[in-house]
Amino acid sequence: MLEKQRHQLIIDILDEQQFASVRSLSSQLNASEATIRRDLTKMAREGQLRKIRGGAEALPLSEKKVKRPHLTGSAFLVDKKKQTGVKRLIARKAVELCEDGESIIINGGSSTYMMGEFLAHRQLNILTNSFVLAQELSENSDNQITLPGGEIYRKQGIILSAFENDTIQYYHGSKMFMGTPGIGEFGVMESDPLLIRAEQKLRKQADQLIILADSSKLGRRSNFIFSALADVDVLITDSQADPDMLRMFEAQGIRIVIVEAPARAGAEANEAAI
Repeated sequence: MLEKQRHQLIIDILDEQQFASVRSLSSQLNASEATIRRDLTKMAREGQLRKIRGGAEALPLSEKKVKRPHLTGSAFLVDKKKQTGVKRLIARKAVELCEDGESIIINGGSSTYMMGEFLAHRQLNILTNSFVLAQELSENSDNQITLPGGEIYRKQGIILSAFENDTIQYYHGSKMFMGTPGIGEFGVMESDPLLIRAEQKLRKQADQLIILADSSKLGRRSNFIFSALADVDVLITDSQADPDMLRMFEAQGIRIVIVEAPARAGAEANEAAI
């Protein structure tokens, strides 16, 4: 991760939780503690935060140059590094479900972002609230890209609108693709009520809901429920998934699509071959 990206994420984390230790920042940003200490020293010198013993704290509101809204949940740049090999396989399978000329909806997230690589040579109409995915597709593909209006939430890499009437209501997609912090007997989980509101607006415009979730997400709970299992049409997961969980999903009428999970030791080699 570039220094500029780390600094942006550190600011986002501090804006959300006010204080963070060097150890927690090191874990969240996948950087050494020595690197984080250097970052905090530099950022404190530039007036971006206040450095304290063992970590840093956000500046008081009166001293902040910009006040930005935040959502609960993992930072996009951090989350996309998790289960990378499996996520790419799942993303590729998701794109294989699309036909050229089709209109689809892609919700923002690290799993759905990886669909961009496999959409590069396709011809689809795509509505997405992921500004990072939209940027990649606009630069590297001939797909027609539509973005909703709204505010940019940098930490999650998405655009959310506070208004009921926006471009979303005029768009119809045959399929909506989305990731999730967890999916289980209670339904499809989400981390923030603002995300649920935005995602439900997107869901109303699609015929099918397709969930991208690696096996570590199955049975996992989060703070909020986005939808019941009855609203899910397809689940794409990997071969490490719990068979009992898969049977439960199938009993709810969900079509299960399995990708072969790469062996842990050879995961990077398999990724390079994709």
